[in-house]
Amino acid sequence: MSSSAPSDVALIRAEIRRRKRRDLWFGALGVLALALALLTVVTLFINMLIDGWARLTPEFFTSFPSRRAGQAGILSAWVGSLLVMLVTASVAVPLGVAAGIWLEEYAPKHWLTDIIEININNLAGVPSIIYGLLALGLFVYTFGLGQSIRTAGLTLALLILPMIIVATREAIRGIPQSIREGAYALGATRWQMVRRHILPYSMPGIFTGVIIGMARAIGETAPIITIGALTFIAFLPPAPLVGTPPFVNFEWLSAPFTVMPIQIFNWTSRPEAAFQQNAAAASVILVAMTLMMNGLAIWLRYRLRKNLKW
Repeated sequence: MSSSAPSDVALIRAEIRRRKRRDLWFGALGVLALALALLTVVTLFINMLIDGWARLTPEFFTSFPSRRAGQAGILSAWVGSLLVMLVTASVAVPLGVAAGIWLEEYAPKHWLTDIIEININNLAGVPSIIYGLLALGLFVYTFGLGQSIRTAGLTLALLILPMIIVATREAIRGIPQSIREGAYALGATRWQMVRRHILPYSMPGIFTGVIIGMARAIGETAPIITIGALTFIAFLPPAPLVGTPPFVNFEWLSAPFTVMPIQIFNWTSRPEAAFQQNAAAASVILVAMTLMMNGLAIWLRYRLRKNLKW
């Protein structure tokens, strides 16, 4: 017994060393893969920045598209993107958060909710062109909404709705059960428990999912092309706010539009080098907008979690 014990200890130590080496190699491969991916992204971004640097001027933001590359700008494209994102957020965020809360806190656990959950998870991975075809048949032809900002916003809302639902459910699942039990013990109703405890504690995860979904929507091209977005537009939609009562104007919802990805696609398809330069400058701006939205998600998550007290 005494002679076999040291050998067993030696075997265990050798196995531990072997597994540590394996973990070290696996970690090194992961870091290498991450470095290669980041290097590729940074190289592409720097290449776009170099190609489009000369066009990154204030006039590029305040000028309409033009057949002359030197006079073309992205005014109608970035305004259209902002208005489409406004409609998308107004529809997708309330519906997505409410659906996530219902599925996690209110829905009975039976076969119907199981089917709903499976479909939501599957819809999160459906290609975006499918949503464009659905919107073309539903919003454009069936409901007669036309090729408008409203149609584009509803299409992208359908696209990111599963992502927001999944993010909301995951954020709610992370809340300890003791918080729910404590609220019930103090006499709170289910809605009071959700509104005053579950939602505040899960808000960092919900905000993160919402902003990541919006960052995906702002760069989508396929569904917007499918519903008929214009590739050349030299005017702005009507302003949402006006100076006369009732101070709100909804005519912009029915206006034709273009967005940043469509404008980039239009310039990229032209053979002239000057238009390629415009496309590179617009791509840098679109990437910067996406990075800022993701950075905002990280900052909001950090600030909200810092202020929470469990």
